[in-house]
Amino acid sequence: MTPALDAEINGIIDANGQYQIGVTLIDLSDGSSHQYGVQAPFEAASTAKVLAAAAYYHLVETGAVSLDDPLGDYTAGFQIKEMIQDSDNDSWSLVMDAVGYSELQSYAASIGVSYDPMNNTLTPSEMASIMAGLYGGKLLNQQDTAQLLSYMQNTNYESLIPAAVPAGITVFHKYGLLDDELHDASILTNGTDSYAFVVYTKGQDESDIPARTDIFHQLTQAVVNGLF
Repeated sequence: MTPALDAEINGIIDANGQYQIGVTLIDLSDGSSHQYGVQAPFEAASTAKVLAAAAYYHLVETGAVSLDDPLGDYTAGFQIKEMIQDSDNDSWSLVMDAVGYSELQSYAASIGVSYDPMNNTLTPSEMASIMAGLYGGKLLNQQDTAQLLSYMQNTNYESLIPAAVPAGITVFHKYGLLDDELHDASILTNGTDSYAFVVYTKGQDESDIPARTDIFHQLTQAVVNGLF
């Protein structure tokens, strides 16, 4: 991270003061975290599905459940893929119920995140720490990490961070869209350098999604140009 990049990110946020914007970058080489804009909790919307998925995989790794367990009309493994890749809310509800709300809250606390499933709020930095922990192999074993990350590519909504990332940089991400909340939580990597990059925004309603989408692109381009 450089002062020039800090200034560029802050400039983009300041130029769009009609929105609440929170950005966190974590350099996965040393764990250093850089925060910009609003760092209070946002309604996390669907970005929190990554936490629910990690919690279920954790239970798989402890032997408490299986990805082959029936969940709704399909298996738990299928529901997790639907929840992450297609952002299916019915799948999310099934996975959350299977984990258990108190267990999900306890799991979040165990990885340093304060999370209440009932209000579904996270700060940009908490979400970035989840992404960093996942990609860094600190949450799950290698096989489960790879599987979950694979679902975070070619998703049903690639219009935010991925749309502004050039060839040669891989993106793993989970977006969130709910009423006035528009978010994207990502890992950016070129195989040598890797960063957790999270942007949370709160606007007026869905009418300003195109304008906020442009802000995601501006921020992503600044990050990519400054770090890769």
